[in-house]
Amino acid sequence: MLDQAQRLRQLAANNENKDRARIITVTSGKGGVGKSNFVVNLAISLQQMGKKVLIFDADVGMGNDDVLMGFLPKYNVFDVIFNNKKIDDVIITGPSGVKLLPGGSGLSKVEELTNKQRESFIKQLEDLKGFDYILMDTGAGINRSVLGFVACCEELIVLTTPEPTSLTDAYSLVKAISHFKIKSSAKVVINRAIDEKEATLTYNKFNNAVSNFLKLKLDYLGSIAEDRKLVQAVRNQQPFMVSFPNCDAARDVNKIASKLIGSENAEQKSGVQGLFKKIFSIFS
Repeated sequence: MLDQAQRLRQLAANNENKDRARIITVTSGKGGVGKSNFVVNLAISLQQMGKKVLIFDADVGMGNDDVLMGFLPKYNVFDVIFNNKKIDDVIITGPSGVKLLPGGSGLSKVEELTNKQRESFIKQLEDLKGFDYILMDTGAGINRSVLGFVACCEELIVLTTPEPTSLTDAYSLVKAISHFKIKSSAKVVINRAIDEKEATLTYNKFNNAVSNFLKLKLDYLGSIAEDRKLVQAVRNQQPFMVSFPNCDAARDVNKIASKLIGSENAEQKSGVQGLFKKIFSIFS
């Protein structure tokens, strides 16, 4: 009997873990550093490595993950909450099976929700199960929305480039996160690096400033090379992981995805429902 009870508990635990995802917020200090492009291609890379990935486009004003994936969605979260659309009408299936949930203007109206609307929306999310990763793509800059989404996640990735303005803005963002005690650690990706040497120097410079003046621990996740194929892919509205899978940028993103998978931890995970419960509690 004891053995059977133990097996049942183990089975229940395994089923529970299947519905839990690793929630990662990706943000940057300023716009134009390639954040959304990174999120879309990272999601495809993880999916190609056997993981199930949901992108939640949490940029309230200028979400464009759909455009980078070659789609123009008719609906977003707003329509599920306020216009009685089904979650299946909103979810988009992208390259390699990556799922995209467009956020849009619905995120700015969270505080207007009635309890009934919240419960109805959370109930609809029951169908969104089995994800290994939820990647949240925030807007750029420092505001209540961005800091709120950082607070909702279990892990944070800050994307910056070697440009001084990008580093300064990334530092300001990390400073705000540290000041409000939102996170005690973050991972850093250096985008548009000429080579690995420049990327390492950039990270070291950034890390020195953060470790000297802020109470926040950084971890270098990797870099993405400056690559003309990337520009061409964006113009074609097709992720470079699909159109140029062997280009330098694609190889770099694959390395970052492999590193993320290698650092998987079974603790502190929640599903899509858990994520939105956090969003509702923080933004209301």
